[in-house]
Amino acid sequence: MTQSLPPPIPSLVPETAPFSDEQRAWLNGFFAGFVSLDGFGVRPLSDAQAAALIGGAPVATADDDDGGAPWHDQTLSIAERMKLAEAKPVRWRLMAAMAQQDCGQCGYDCKNYSKAIFDGKEARLNLCVPGGKETARMVKALHDELQKAPAAAKPVAPQTVDAAPAAPVEAPGCSRDNPATATLLSRKLLNKPGSEKETWHIEFDLSACGLDYAVGDAFGLFPTNDPALVEAVIKALGAPADFPIGGRTLREALFDGVSLSPAPDMMFQLFSYITGGERRKRARALSVGEDPDGDAASLDVLAALEKFPGIRPDPEAFIEALDSLQPRLYSISSSPKMHQGRVALTVDTVRYDIDKRRRLGVCSTCLAERLATGAAVKVYVQKAHAFGLPADPKVPIVMIGPGTGVAPFRAFLQERQATKAPGRNWLFFGHQRSNCDFFYEDEFKEMKAAGLLTRLTLAWSRDSGEKIYVQDRMREVGRDLWAWLADGAHVYVCGDAKRMAKDVEIALVDIVAQHGARTPEDAGAFIAELKKKDRYQQDVY
Repeated sequence: MTQSLPPPIPSLVPETAPFSDEQRAWLNGFFAGFVSLDGFGVRPLSDAQAAALIGGAPVATADDDDGGAPWHDQTLSIAERMKLAEAKPVRWRLMAAMAQQDCGQCGYDCKNYSKAIFDGKEARLNLCVPGGKETARMVKALHDELQKAPAAAKPVAPQTVDAAPAAPVEAPGCSRDNPATATLLSRKLLNKPGSEKETWHIEFDLSACGLDYAVGDAFGLFPTNDPALVEAVIKALGAPADFPIGGRTLREALFDGVSLSPAPDMMFQLFSYITGGERRKRARALSVGEDPDGDAASLDVLAALEKFPGIRPDPEAFIEALDSLQPRLYSISSSPKMHQGRVALTVDTVRYDIDKRRRLGVCSTCLAERLATGAAVKVYVQKAHAFGLPADPKVPIVMIGPGTGVAPFRAFLQERQATKAPGRNWLFFGHQRSNCDFFYEDEFKEMKAAGLLTRLTLAWSRDSGEKIYVQDRMREVGRDLWAWLADGAHVYVCGDAKRMAKDVEIALVDIVAQHGARTPEDAGAFIAELKKKDRYQQDVY
């Protein structure tokens, strides 16, 4: 059946209007943002926009239409996201600069963090941990653009007669800005001998702090830096460890106050102020995102100090040039209905070598080896934005979670077991080797034997000469998967955003096309509709 094309968008600025061709083209593009996608009906302008038009100066407001935010996709690179948003006002380009994971590490989701920056309510521009330096640089550039814009183009705070009531203070543990204190209860290595990985099952006692959570939520932790790395930085800095900084010592500030990886642009900017010659040129280049020596991606704070040996910045200025140490979020792998007063995490320990020096994941190694059992940790629960079990317990669910991506699905299954939910459950799990990387093997086999886990499909990438991944297994059972989808199943994906999540979605589109007798375009539209109806949810990173 041939679909009729929608009518073209008309010119929104009359030819008789007193604007140059360039101004008219700009205004047409600007007001195209107010044209709805369903029927292309023009939306009414606000008073501020009308006033700006009369005055001949366009205005960007927080209410500009985001056009469906096509950049809100965790699998896109920042260059791809900025390309999709290039014609949009600063408000939406700020959103496109975020990592699009809605992970909550910044204390917002991507849309509201960018809005808070645009409205001038959030001064911290480097809170997007998943976005890294690329996002921080882009956000700073867009913020500078906003600050340099004419007054008419900046957001205007609404005029109110009475002061707005103060926001209620959140209970401890409900946000990163007001954490609670939990106790490390236990840790257990999930890998068996022969594994190339190091993955831990970590449990915290929440009984003293009274924190509550739901399956699908994430758990935020405030880590500390490796003491050996702290000492190495102090030595390279050539400063006394007890140098006073804001009522604390240099060692204390480096231990739990600032991030030691990666080296931030402000650090190189500081170096450029206190050195000269060729070293100044290299420091300036690094401070603006250039890579003069081809090693920028490997420079943490210690490596940067070693790259500029003998440099001696003032310790207080040095600390101010570093980024704050941000909390880390992990998917919760337990149900409170099964484990009241406790929370479990499934954590891959990050260790790798660069230039003969071992680098450590700050939070994963803190949990794996530096934090003693019984130790107190600052924590909070990050509520899920759009990742949770269907409201109807009879709805079937398909869970796709290789590696530590299985964490929330262990929680889902425990929840359905505790509530005696009648819906069918299908888990796809994969890793490297079946004999040493099958996380929670006994639990899942017991759930399968009890009938809770209707189907368990496994994929092992190193068991044979052929690498088998979860998306390969999905294609093998495509007819059955399509039958579950046709029966109303919800699909959940957790894990790597850049590779696995893309491959899984491609496999689903192929399955819908093949077994649902659709064209590739219609199959893609089918998956898009599942997402729109919250029947396809992702927790990817």
